[in-house]
Amino acid sequence: MLPPIAELRRTITAPGGHRALIERVLAESHRAAASHVFTARFDTEARAAAAEADARLLRGEALPPLAGLPVTVKDLYDIAGRPTLAGSVLRRGETAAAEDAPAVARLRRAGAALTGLTNMTEFAFSGLGINPHLGTPRNPADPLLARIPGGSSAGAAVSVALGLAVAALGSDTGGSIRVPAALCGIVGFKSTQSRTPREGAFPLSFTLDTVCAMARTVEDCLLVDGVLAGAPLAVQSRPLSSLRLALPQTLLLDSLDATVASAFSRTLTRLSQGGARIVDIGLTKLTEIADINAPAGLTPVEAWAVHRHAMQTRRAEFDRRVATRIVRGEGVSAADYILMLQRRRDWIARMHQRLAGFDALICPTTPLVAPPIAALEASDEAYFAANGQMLRNTFPINFLDGCSFSLPCHAPGELPVGLMLSAPGGHDAELAAVALAVQKLLQTPA
Repeated sequence: MLPPIAELRRTITAPGGHRALIERVLAESHRAAASHVFTARFDTEARAAAAEADARLLRGEALPPLAGLPVTVKDLYDIAGRPTLAGSVLRRGETAAAEDAPAVARLRRAGAALTGLTNMTEFAFSGLGINPHLGTPRNPADPLLARIPGGSSAGAAVSVALGLAVAALGSDTGGSIRVPAALCGIVGFKSTQSRTPREGAFPLSFTLDTVCAMARTVEDCLLVDGVLAGAPLAVQSRPLSSLRLALPQTLLLDSLDATVASAFSRTLTRLSQGGARIVDIGLTKLTEIADINAPAGLTPVEAWAVHRHAMQTRRAEFDRRVATRIVRGEGVSAADYILMLQRRRDWIARMHQRLAGFDALICPTTPLVAPPIAALEASDEAYFAANGQMLRNTFPINFLDGCSFSLPCHAPGELPVGLMLSAPGGHDAELAAVALAVQKLLQTPA
């Protein structure tokens, strides 16, 4: 991975330093480890942004937050002059976007050297990152066995994990930032949905989609979040001993694999030893989500609204597993859809009451480490089972319209494991303080 952004800023002082960094990143992106990471490359534009940063540095000017630093963009954001593919071959030949999505425009204004568009699950509808048409980026955590990167922001996570970007713009509808961040050993931040503009991002679920990013550290995620939101969060430092963390005993701790269970247990012990108060809570309200979503779920219904015409005329061109999920929304009535929205609002209000007095909800980001790609490609049963497992812990936070971080908590030599810290919507700054305190502990040798 690349050093954190603050460290890069301290070390890039020589003339041509930003251009040298970009040239190194561009060269690395052609290596075999980066296969299927990008769907489009912006080498010329990235070099120009780096040259501009070098020129400003030479003139003694203050640099924008991301000036001359490599950043990647998930291929569901509008880029002026290009059709927005959203990970699908169906959209080749579509009308080019007239302008950049606001999130992309803000990254450019912050000086980012956008190096390319990153691969993703078709239409962002899976937590695995597998794309049968465009290829699947390999998780860099295991050099011996090809494992999933997590999805849907698959290429985004791999671009950061391989050191091809300091940050990656992705999106999170049910876990699409936090799942790949966890499986690839980096940090992902899902902000409250309303914090960042969604215009120009190809929709999966109007109700649940969130524009957000992943990076190497909490600090870097917060820097990028400030760019995307148009204003940084006002985060006040907190000692670990001041934290009261809710440990849910319903659903989110079930059926952990051995690596995740061990890493999570060690982390809880360290947090307790560091003075954090961890409180077991039942949180049986989590079991209500399945009942509220019973007609088909908000995501399939809203995805059907987006794709119904293409599904009726070109279904064979879809990733068949994505099509299977979209079509579930076909028969849901407007009355049932409205009732789902109403019941969700009531559930959110009751969850806010239940979580009052806690600084964060804590659990593993995923119950499993990254499984091998081949097994999931070979079996629909294995694919859908793994997809459900990967999204099980993350999706409730989207349903809550909450905010959430995934931090790496595994030991050296282990496959990556994510620690998820979450809070109700609107508590992003308070949650960021928790994440910074926990990250400090995790980065300190045990």
